[in-house]
Amino acid sequence: MIRKGAKMNLIHLTTGDFDEKISTGKFLVDFWADWCGPCRMVAPVLEELSVEYEGSVTVAKVDVDSEGTLASRFGVTGIPTVIIFKDGVEAQRFVGVQPKEIYAAAIRN
Repeated sequence: MIRKGAKMNLIHLTTGDFDEKISTGKFLVDFWADWCGPCRMVAPVLEELSVEYEGSVTVAKVDVDSEGTLASRFGVTGIPTVIIFKDGVEAQRFVGVQPKEIYAAAIRN
């Protein structure tokens, strides 16, 4: 549960800014779509993680409908797909809904 007054640390990435933004640091990138039911299930979990791990990871979202080039580039064929990037390099990938602790453990690694 997000505490009252907490600020979410979520950003939206596009093909134009993706490489520059994720080049330094740790990013949890959610490839999603508005029409995707499982994506809507994962969203609040990722929002919580963006608050809990602020300063350790940046949580980002890529809308596969408007950013299909990025989805193709990373071989995203099912959503939600969550990819952890460290300094611009893919470190871990999850396809489908995962428990919060799975994502949290990946952030801590």
